[in-house]
Amino acid sequence: MSSVPPNPPGGGMPPYPPPYPPYDPKTQWRVYREQQRAAWRAQRDSWRAQHHAWRAGYWGVPRVPSIVGPLILIAIGVIWLLMYTGHVPARQFWSWYGHWWPVVLIVAGLAMLGEWMLDLRRPTPVYRRGSFVGILFLVAILGLCASGTTHFIGPWNWNGDNGGDFFNMFGLPEHDTEQTAINQTIPANAAVEIDDPRGDVSVATGEGAALEVQAHEIAYANSDSDAQAKFDAEKATVTASGGAVLVKSNGTDNGRVNLSVVVPAASHVTVNAAHGDVSASGLNGITVNSGHGDTHLSAIDGLVTAHLGNNHGDFSAHQVTGDVSLNGSCGDLTLSEIKGQVTVNGDLFGDTHLENISGPIKMRTSVTELDLASLPGDVTWDSDDLRVNEATGAVHVTTHAKDVDLNQIYGDSYVEDKDGTISVEPAGAYGIEARNGKGDVEITLPPDAAGTVSGRTHNGDVVDDYGLTVNGDEDKTVSGKIGAGGPRIYLSADNGDLHIKKGPAFPATPPPAVDADNTATAVPAHARHLKASKALPALPVTQ
Repeated sequence: MSSVPPNPPGGGMPPYPPPYPPYDPKTQWRVYREQQRAAWRAQRDSWRAQHHAWRAGYWGVPRVPSIVGPLILIAIGVIWLLMYTGHVPARQFWSWYGHWWPVVLIVAGLAMLGEWMLDLRRPTPVYRRGSFVGILFLVAILGLCASGTTHFIGPWNWNGDNGGDFFNMFGLPEHDTEQTAINQTIPANAAVEIDDPRGDVSVATGEGAALEVQAHEIAYANSDSDAQAKFDAEKATVTASGGAVLVKSNGTDNGRVNLSVVVPAASHVTVNAAHGDVSASGLNGITVNSGHGDTHLSAIDGLVTAHLGNNHGDFSAHQVTGDVSLNGSCGDLTLSEIKGQVTVNGDLFGDTHLENISGPIKMRTSVTELDLASLPGDVTWDSDDLRVNEATGAVHVTTHAKDVDLNQIYGDSYVEDKDGTISVEPAGAYGIEARNGKGDVEITLPPDAAGTVSGRTHNGDVVDDYGLTVNGDEDKTVSGKIGAGGPRIYLSADNGDLHIKKGPAFPATPPPAVDADNTATAVPAHARHLKASKALPALPVTQ
């Protein structure tokens, strides 16, 4: 009976019958390695075949180039050539591009959509190829940079006072000349409009009914003849039609015109200055439309209206008998000795100083709302702090990420803040409502204070000098009367401490403010005054 070889360890089929070949580990390893190499070569050949097929046509589908990339390159080249030759003002282009650059992406998307619709009509499918993704990415980056520059520092200005000529950084010589003065008789109460798209404008009043215009022209050109041609094109002109008078210049990216204008005292002046500073003194009222530049006004016997757009220049007005209305963004804001109402709508990117405002104040920014009934003292305001010193009537403040300090307030106070501290120091028995998100709330009351206190805090402490009732542990409440009770005092802090302190006494009434002729009693020594850096530039005055 024949024997059957046993099964190998672990089970499985029995091995082949003898004779068995001799076992050689090297041979077996060599065979295994050749098999692996053959498999790798087969995979490599497959990859190569797929790559060649993709270059010829995606999985057998013909590849067609996209037109979007070449169109973008052509557009960039044309625009750059127009700017270099002076046919397109470079600064205006970059300001426009910073605002409208998403249109480029929309147009590119519409072009790709059109190609897709065209491909649907083909008898055979095609695959669109194109390496313009990097170009679109560059377009977006340039747009974001231009937008950020325009938003934070105003329209692009390559050479500062040279008028922002984009290509003057390559060294175009500067030429200047004084235009022959223009003298013209106009109605005493005429409406004078000054239109200077590029250049500084200064306005003053003179005696009589004469309008005087002095123009200082600047041009950037390679020759005197080119400069003269630009002088002739940008020179100032005066056009009168009844009671309307237009003073106009035509400054461009390749030049600018600085105007000094003297008008009759009863004239109302409107200044349109796209790129340049505006200064005025002694007028019967003024409207300023400023695109980019500083504005300094003084001794205005009437209304002041300013439209600043996205201007980040400084604005100051001093000794104004009428209302002051400001719309748009600006850098430093300085207002003092204003008899009328002050209204501000727009963002403030610098330091703000208000002093001696007789009328109500209404200020609205994207971060802060401030309402004051009257300001015999001053307000200082920057990115971190808002301080009101000596205010009469109700005070209303809503903000965030600022420390708010109200001092010597002759009226009720309402403050709403978060991520800052609140400090209120009333000058008498007035109502207080202070609400804070994250930060402390502190009120300092005069010795004769009276009021009914209630408040709450989460995860904070309550410290008071009046022996009020405090309850709670993590969530604390405070309540009670100060003196005989009276005005409501409510304090709230979601994550901060409440401090109720005794402070010094204040005068029963606020001290009178100082007029321009110093006829009234002086303000206290601690009150801040108009910054010296805001002094007006010299203006021409006709004797």
